[in-house]
Amino acid sequence: MANILVIDDERSIRNTLKDILEFEKHKVTLAENGRLGLEAIESESFDLIFSDIKMPEMDGLELLNILSEKGLDTPIIMISGHGNIETAVESIKKGAFDFIEKPIDLNRLLITVRNALDKKELVVETKTLKKKVAQKNRMIGHSPAIEKVREMIERVAPTEARVLITGENGTGKEVVARLLYEKSNRASAPFVEVNCAAIPSELIESELFGHEKGSFTSAVKQRIGKFEQADNGTIFLDEIGDMSLSAQTKVLRVLQENELSRVGSDKNIKVNVRVFAATNKNLKKEIEAGNFREDLFHRLNVIPIYVPPLDDRKEDIPELVEYFSELISNEQGITTKKFDAEAIKELQDHTWTGNIRELRNVVERLIILGGNTINKQDVEAFA
Repeated sequence: MANILVIDDERSIRNTLKDILEFEKHKVTLAENGRLGLEAIESESFDLIFSDIKMPEMDGLELLNILSEKGLDTPIIMISGHGNIETAVESIKKGAFDFIEKPIDLNRLLITVRNALDKKELVVETKTLKKKVAQKNRMIGHSPAIEKVREMIERVAPTEARVLITGENGTGKEVVARLLYEKSNRASAPFVEVNCAAIPSELIESELFGHEKGSFTSAVKQRIGKFEQADNGTIFLDEIGDMSLSAQTKVLRVLQENELSRVGSDKNIKVNVRVFAATNKNLKKEIEAGNFREDLFHRLNVIPIYVPPLDDRKEDIPELVEYFSELISNEQGITTKKFDAEAIKELQDHTWTGNIRELRNVVERLIILGGNTINKQDVEAFA
């Protein structure tokens, strides 16, 4: 059931729409002109709005302008007995979802209502997903160590420079990569993530550069690789220290020449990709051991960003615990639990070999198994 507002100066039209929409199980509010309609919108939230165009005091196009300026994302369907192509085009340009002429065709009306409500639902879902993604990509804390990382992100993100992100497992290297992307000039273009450690060495080249049909036994159709998918956007090569030497050679070529060839093809394909890479390994030692190409290291290491371990930024633990407590409680659908001062002190005294990832797991365990207020005894028992 949707909450729908109908704004029209003709009582017969208002009542007809009310009867039709209520028969479809929707809740309907009526307003006889744009001013009263605006008052209703300011006092109540609606899922869909119908508005006549020609009305006294404030017509539909005036109302549409006001609602557009307010940033209202509720679908608005314009209705008019004075309809023409120019009016329809103007109302759509001003942000209307659709335009229906009087006398109103019942089938057209019901289809338009369904489409508008579907759009409203998608807008809400998109906002929810974006909020969840934004929450996960936050950098929590204000210690000098993390402020240094935050400052680097702000300075580097708007450029086209390649970035090599280093640090122990669980420190938040992926968060740094995503923040760099979100603050970059390529934020509206693709962001493609590749976990080099999770892909078998014999498949990594196909994954990165694609392949042609029949290029090897299981290549039953053409595949577009990650670099092509990221064209004009950003690719994040996570755990690049685990990449095979043959794949490193091809990545180096892409960085040098901005072109690639799919496995099984000799055709060159131009790509424009910004590269972020991350590793928990010491690449200089990997170079000495013959496991990583020095020339690729220098291509990637234009801007190095080191993400400190949690043990180097323990003053951030109270803020991290509060953040994770709220996040996990929302995910679990339970009341957010508080951690008392002794519990926080106990967590700060802990050695965090698993870094942020380990802390999150411990907070989740304490929320599930601890008391209404998490205390020192809970931490000693479950951390």
